[in-house]
Amino acid sequence: MNLVSDLKGIGYLTSTGSVLLLGAVSWKSASQNPWLTAALIMGILLSVIGMMLRWRSHRLDQKKKEQKEQKEQKERGNAGA
Repeated sequence: MNLVSDLKGIGYLTSTGSVLLLGAVSWKSASQNPWLTAALIMGILLSVIGMMLRWRSHRLDQKKKEQKEQKEQKERGNAGA
């Protein structure tokens, strides 16, 4: 992996941690109402899932870029032979 991917991963993990902390702080008041509890849980889950999907999308983009670069290098190598 490269520095960009590492930083994005750290950023997504930081965001996930902050969502969990905010959920923990909100839990006491939300737990007094079933609808608020459900909304809080769904909000936490959707936020974490969204970050996971963005990370996965980033990794797929990086893989595609790496494959394209390898293909171009291979074609340049074959053109010089």
